[in-house]
Amino acid sequence: MNLILLSPADLEGDSLARVRDPRRLAHLHRVHRARPGDRLTLGVEGGGIGRGELLSLDEHEACFAIDALDQLPPPALPVHLVLALPRPRMLARSLEHVTALGVKHITLLHSRRVEKSYWQSPELATEKIQAHLVLGLEQARDTTLPAVTLAKGFRPFVEDRLPELLAERRGLLAHPGMPRACPRGLSDPTLLLVGPEGGFIPWEVEQLLAAGCEGIHLGPRILRVETAVTALLARLF
Repeated sequence: MNLILLSPADLEGDSLARVRDPRRLAHLHRVHRARPGDRLTLGVEGGGIGRGELLSLDEHEACFAIDALDQLPPPALPVHLVLALPRPRMLARSLEHVTALGVKHITLLHSRRVEKSYWQSPELATEKIQAHLVLGLEQARDTTLPAVTLAKGFRPFVEDRLPELLAERRGLLAHPGMPRACPRGLSDPTLLLVGPEGGFIPWEVEQLLAAGCEGIHLGPRILRVETAVTALLARLF
């Protein structure tokens, strides 16, 4: 936790915050080994970043005196990530990684090789997704939560949602065997589509290319989804 991320509910006015949830308290005790008088980096969800003094800490509550939170969070990546829904454990790690890298728009998509049971996973509960996003923000010292959308039908996504997304973005389909290598150093708004383990099926690839996406690859190696997404974002931006 490189940032103590405060929710609006933690604040008491402009200069005081109280943290009561067990996870953050445990981190302050066990990792930071914090003591009253320590100064730590604080941020407010959707707001600024600054420093604060720990006034008190016990097993029930941490109280901070807040300095001015006048630093901006790091800039977001100009990308909307469309990710075929990974298996639950991989989903958790992927959400944390892409949030730490600065992705602010995420669509989780169904495709033929996505197990239908994945959509019943507790990891898709709103509070679970929120928890993984917060971990990514704390890692990167960011305060702006990504927006996560679920798209449980491939065809409705391609027909109804994809044209709107591509209207103002360059669409890149990352898939093994595509003719073009992944580009570097982009700054324009981009839509990045990444398939499940095993990739999109040929029909799905055809539909995405026909809709206006460009096919790209990362080379001959087949990577796990979480590795591929991290490598793609690092290379693209």
